[in-house]
Amino acid sequence: MTVRTFPTTGPGAVPDPEVAAVLATLDAGFPDVATMAASEARAAIRARRAPLQRLPDMALARDLTIDGPGGPLPLRVFRPHHDGEPLPVIVFAHGGGFVFCDLDSHDEFCRSMAAGVGAVVVSVDYRLAPEHTGPAAHDDMFAALRWTAANAGDHGGDPSRIAVAGDSAGGNLAATVAIAARDADGPQIAAQILIYPVIDDDFETESYRRFGTGHYNTTSAMRWYWANYAPHGTDDVRLVPTRADSLAGLPPAVVVTAELDPPCSAGDAYAQRLAADGVAVRYRRYTGLFHGFLSIPSLAATVAARTEIWAMVRETLDLPRDPR
Repeated sequence: MTVRTFPTTGPGAVPDPEVAAVLATLDAGFPDVATMAASEARAAIRARRAPLQRLPDMALARDLTIDGPGGPLPLRVFRPHHDGEPLPVIVFAHGGGFVFCDLDSHDEFCRSMAAGVGAVVVSVDYRLAPEHTGPAAHDDMFAALRWTAANAGDHGGDPSRIAVAGDSAGGNLAATVAIAARDADGPQIAAQILIYPVIDDDFETESYRRFGTGHYNTTSAMRWYWANYAPHGTDDVRLVPTRADSLAGLPPAVVVTAELDPPCSAGDAYAQRLAADGVAVRYRRYTGLFHGFLSIPSLAATVAARTEIWAMVRETLDLPRDPR
């Protein structure tokens, strides 16, 4: 049965004062990546990071390297404190416009997901553009999924309950890998978790028109990301999931979008297309919030949204509501 949980509030919400202050700071201070070389953008983004705190605490947080399609592929495996049966596993791709971010940039987020869902999380340090254009990142994510299916049990995971997940560009990779696994007849995926996903390169949607400037993530930056990742076009379904003829037969989905985010309309439409093609979808658009907000744990809206999203993931994986 298809489950559709769509938002009850429409566009136009005004951010609360705390959110507005954070958004103003980000909009004023985030590097204008569209004017930079990729190496400069990476250095600028890395310089903004707070020291890595490695919180919340995990029973296991292990770096390892597997054989990837382009050479060694680093992974970081998180297992929360848990006594009992093997846990579901989430293979996670970080955001960063396909150009920057890494295992450390999303370390706290993956730990929060592992603890909040009650799942082993395998974070993937896929190859970055423009040195490695698409579908290199997709191929790495797919390789990590296959490795996880074969090795989840060694890390306390249940290989029969594997999800793919990602935020922003990582949401694109999770979506395209879900399609690739369906078309390759495996590995079997129990859920796809798409967090403000970058679905396509259509810059003329309503959310691009309304929020393409002044809301931290900009249209010019999005054009730059796509130019670096897919300089030869985006006709390949491994780059843009909507290139698939059908989304039927894909795993149940959790789709999260943010109203003030230029890619929001595409994410909303993808949730609706999944549902129209018979996929069970749990979907939430966060009004008055911006791209990347879930990676700011100090924000009160983030704490509330994470609690809700982890519950949606647990419901999709058919888990008890509270993992602790």
